[in-house]
Amino acid sequence: MTPEAITADPAVDAPMRVRHVVKGQVIEGDGPEYGRDPNRFTTPPLDVSALVWPRPAPSPAADVPVDEIIDLLVEAGEVLKRDRSGALAEAMERSVAAGFYPRDLVERSFAYLGHMFNRASMEFMIEQEIGGKDLLDGWREVATPSGRPAKVRAFPCRLLHVIAGNSPGVAANTVIRGALTKGVHLLKLPSNELFSAPAIIAALSEAAPGHPVAKSFSAAYWRGGDEAVESMLFRPQYFDKIVAWGGESTIKGALKYVGPGLELVAFDPKTSISMIGREVFASDEALEAAAEAGAHDATLMNQQACTSSRYQFIEGSIADIDRYCARLQAKLGEGRRSSSAEPRPIPRNIRDEVEGLRDMEEFYRVWGGYEGRGLVVRSEEAVDFYPEGKVVNVVAVERLEDAIRHVNVATQTVGVYPAERKATLRNALASAGAQRIVTLGAVSPEVGLPHDGFYPLHRFVRWVNDEG
Repeated sequence: MTPEAITADPAVDAPMRVRHVVKGQVIEGDGPEYGRDPNRFTTPPLDVSALVWPRPAPSPAADVPVDEIIDLLVEAGEVLKRDRSGALAEAMERSVAAGFYPRDLVERSFAYLGHMFNRASMEFMIEQEIGGKDLLDGWREVATPSGRPAKVRAFPCRLLHVIAGNSPGVAANTVIRGALTKGVHLLKLPSNELFSAPAIIAALSEAAPGHPVAKSFSAAYWRGGDEAVESMLFRPQYFDKIVAWGGESTIKGALKYVGPGLELVAFDPKTSISMIGREVFASDEALEAAAEAGAHDATLMNQQACTSSRYQFIEGSIADIDRYCARLQAKLGEGRRSSSAEPRPIPRNIRDEVEGLRDMEEFYRVWGGYEGRGLVVRSEEAVDFYPEGKVVNVVAVERLEDAIRHVNVATQTVGVYPAERKATLRNALASAGAQRIVTLGAVSPEVGLPHDGFYPLHRFVRWVNDEG
């Protein structure tokens, strides 16, 4: 057989087909092709006009009681858990094929999605972030100092979400928050997480076909920064706010269109650290527990989450700190619910940096290799490179207070051990720019509390007054 006669297996060579959702309806079809092997994909042809909700008509769910919306979201969670249609399983397999995360982590992440639609969590979110269901369902009368009558409502908005692709949970949280606030929502799909958002919105439609909440959501992909699309969509006549997750280029791209009538809600790129007091060396049990907690915090979503600790500042003698480093490195490669045991080779640029440090043992010490099972660099100053791929920089300090100079407005979460030390550090950390101070081992976010320094639900609505 000649080489010309050999044909490729179409099942192997065919690009993945991405679904869009338009106002609750799943859309399929072969349109533009994006990406490169092995991550080529096609999307349905993009109809920009179908992705907007005309003004001044109210959003479809504006008058739906919040309790009914919560009931629907709980049922959508059950739909995701049962997955009788196989839509979520298919989305999971496509995410595995995209190769951004190992299979075991993708499977656990998708299996958890249905559990996020939790009634108690949603009611807590509304109470904490809005102040009560009545503000979403209608107008609350308030007493003013002047005695002039006034009413206030958390009014539904029109939001365009540029979501992050580091976890399918981002899409789930976006749908939950969007439904509770009764607005209309267009989700721009990220190129590294194309499948979870359409599957989640489809679950809403399956839970209650034709329901106004399902009709309030669309999801579509276009290449980020495509001015032909974004100059049409990113307009105040269509949307009130752009909700942008991601890196500097994403935020800057959204800022180009921000102006009167179009606001930016930014989940900025962040990094996180740990601060470990000398109390960790009081016993082997304390050291073991702290190393486990430190490894958990360092490997959340395989260190792709903003909450993942990359730098850990620790008090103690060098000999004691090295004991912690050895135990931390041994635990970094273990699988957890929020991380994978499957090794992925460390990026070449980090390997080159670490190789240079191995030759300076007077100032640095390294535990672990480059296969992705966990690597720890101990130093007296924070390293210049950005740790990723289960790489942690452990920095020796005289006092935990000395580490505060490494905190700034890009620092999201600070994990502290022991918990009692938080009270003496939290005001200084907050002044330096940190947004979350947690006990070491507890970096996983809790919904209903501030995220990146603000309450998301509070920003997802427009606060309107009726006075006099």
